[in-house]
Amino acid sequence: MNEAALRSLTPGVLAILVRRGADFAAAEDAVQEALLQAVRVWPAGPSPSSRPGGGDPLRDAKGWLVTVAWHRFLDATRADTARRRREDLVDEEPAPGPVPAVDDTLQLYFLCAHPSLTPASAVALTLRAVGGLTTRQIAQAYLVPEATMAQRISRAKRTVSDVRFDRPGDVSTVLRVLYLVFNEGYSGDVDLAAEAIRLTRQLAAAIDHPEVAGLLALMLLHHARRAARTAPDGGLVPLAEQDRRRWDTGAIAEGVEILQAALARDRLGEFQAQAAIAALHADAPTAEETDWVQIVEWYDELTRLTDSPVVRLNRAVAVGEAHGPRAGLAALAALDAASPSSGLRSSRGHPIPRHAAVSAYLHERDGDLATAARLYAEAAHQAPNLAERDHLTRQAARLNARRRR
Repeated sequence: MNEAALRSLTPGVLAILVRRGADFAAAEDAVQEALLQAVRVWPAGPSPSSRPGGGDPLRDAKGWLVTVAWHRFLDATRADTARRRREDLVDEEPAPGPVPAVDDTLQLYFLCAHPSLTPASAVALTLRAVGGLTTRQIAQAYLVPEATMAQRISRAKRTVSDVRFDRPGDVSTVLRVLYLVFNEGYSGDVDLAAEAIRLTRQLAAAIDHPEVAGLLALMLLHHARRAARTAPDGGLVPLAEQDRRRWDTGAIAEGVEILQAALARDRLGEFQAQAAIAALHADAPTAEETDWVQIVEWYDELTRLTDSPVVRLNRAVAVGEAHGPRAGLAALAALDAASPSSGLRSSRGHPIPRHAAVSAYLHERDGDLATAARLYAEAAHQAPNLAERDHLTRQAARLNARRRR
């Protein structure tokens, strides 16, 4: 059994332990120990009798993991200071046997996206409990020390330990957590974008909800352009300059099909609207053939749904493409006038990188190279990562070189 298949069993095993009465934190620790035991023992191919808990993992891998994890939980319970409070769990140990075919993955999503958790903690707990990643893998993905990530996960587990497992959850919170995972992209030895798609597929199989489908479609459509987003030297390639022959047409077709089915239900949400915009970009054979007028219409829908300053900022770009740079600058000015403290500017009044970059792009298209170069440099100075900083710096240098000719 490969690592991906093993990890896919994690939420179901964890859910069974919690349903039997184990608190979330202890159950999650026990499941992780069972997974490590599986990695150590299964490839060696010992006889069933030599495996902890007995049973043959080739026939019932999930049942084997449940048995081993439950034994690990009981061992920890006996050694814990609260042993007397949990003695009834030891007395009521279920007999080994086939595991009931109940999928509690959805409840785990809701538990890991509990509103009392910070977004960072919710993402880490989701990757650990539902995704089955190790603390080391999550720490590498987020470029933090393993001890730091371990503390973050431990605090999150303690926070949700007393939450009732059958408590209704908020789908929108779960989706936002999954989108946060997706936007982390790739680092370390875990591809978080691919992991987010896998988890969203899992969620879509557990719940019939158009926004879940919308998010899955959005992820697929964005991920389809991944290979064309970077140059051989690692630099960022803007959408208009990407080699569209490198886009994953299979992922695009699947994303469009999922989106169309979701839109047909006439329950529009923000992820469906974002996916519709991504689909219009994917449908254009060249950047010049992009249907910017329809994209502006979808941004109008998205603004109605979210009234987000960031959405309005992206709309200004679309307006600039559809109706000319001065129309885009007017939309940007209207946004600044309507939301002077919207978060698009820093506490000192300077545009944040995305705002400055948008303004620079529109000024360049309008022929004001001096202003555009200054704004590109400003955006580069505030860029959140090296790749964006290098790209924006090159844009400023390109315009300055043109001005000197």
